[in-house]
Amino acid sequence: MSEFYKLKNKVKHYDWGSPVDIPRLMGIAPSGEPWAELWIGSHPGSPSMALTDAGETSLADLIAGDPRRYGTLPFLLKLLAAEKPLSIQAHPNLAQAREGFERENRAGLAIDSPTRNYKDANHKPEIICALTPFTGLCGFRDIDEIRKQLAVFLETAPPVLREGFAPLTQALSNHGPATGGTALRDFLAKLFGLSQQVREALGEYVLSLKEPSPICELELMQDLARLYPGDPAVIAPIYLNVFRLEPGEAVFLEAGVLHAYIHGFGVELMANSDNVLRGGLTPKHVDVPELMKVLDFKPFKPRIITPNADCFSYPAPCDEFSLTRICGPTEISLLSIEGPSLCIVTEGELIIAIGDRETVVKRGESFFIPPFKRGEGPLWLKGNFTLFIASCGGAASCGVKA
Repeated sequence: MSEFYKLKNKVKHYDWGSPVDIPRLMGIAPSGEPWAELWIGSHPGSPSMALTDAGETSLADLIAGDPRRYGTLPFLLKLLAAEKPLSIQAHPNLAQAREGFERENRAGLAIDSPTRNYKDANHKPEIICALTPFTGLCGFRDIDEIRKQLAVFLETAPPVLREGFAPLTQALSNHGPATGGTALRDFLAKLFGLSQQVREALGEYVLSLKEPSPICELELMQDLARLYPGDPAVIAPIYLNVFRLEPGEAVFLEAGVLHAYIHGFGVELMANSDNVLRGGLTPKHVDVPELMKVLDFKPFKPRIITPNADCFSYPAPCDEFSLTRICGPTEISLLSIEGPSLCIVTEGELIIAIGDRETVVKRGESFFIPPFKRGEGPLWLKGNFTLFIASCGGAASCGVKA
């Protein structure tokens, strides 16, 4: 193993992004505009550029021209910096993505159309690992828990709201061992179908409530109501689980899980896709019928993954990627990487040693490593740093500290 390539990456300036988190990590003065995502990879929407001896070249072209022919990257690595909540959303499974992509192609929808749901034919399992305290919503709560929380929420509600929500509470009451998914589907359909009058009353009621309150996550609901008046998804914390991550902790999300990232800065790794079905909390295109097609309506509580070693690979039950975090101060070797890998330094300064050649990689810098086997390395990592490695074909193999 004798090569790696530093990368130049592209930024997405979505309006929910933080103006400071990504620039601070990269050592760049903030411009005042939101920096939402930094894309690291070969996705055609924003491919990284590799810095080679011959100059800059697209990472996709570099990979395609490699004589080892190990194929394209099946994953996309991102820095995600949420100053405001992202849309409430879910991602399709592989069969749904292929069908939806072909259907929208036949309909003549341009890839960059704002009303397009499927930008590619791939699914999008993903993992988010916190760099700062991170809050999100993920997976339906247990039906009995939703029903109880909704009853508490509506206890002092005005008549227009109690009457408007009667079909929702009825839907939650019509469940049993064989009908749980049907109950959640009916509940969500009726929530999204609330009249404009009830939607407006809902936002006003949420903002009128005072702390202390027996209502769960009232402060979060009020934040959502201020940002998205008239959106019924402002009560998402009642029917979705709220998760909070400390730096280093992570959550893995499979296809069909309804979720929304609320606030925080993290490393996100996903299959190489940009397919998103939105259901609210956004000015972007919302397609509720299509979202309902891809949702998994079983209650789901996300598992928080906590690293327990300096070299730790986060469990990710999918074939496309594995995420490994290495923390210093340390001197540690990478013995092998089964597939091509993307790396980013998020803290400190890393020294990469290959034979007698050493290269410094600073905080905020990223690089690409082609795959290599035991006996071809090792690649030594030295210094006081935090490094994330996204790889495919299995996790990176770390050797003992020197």
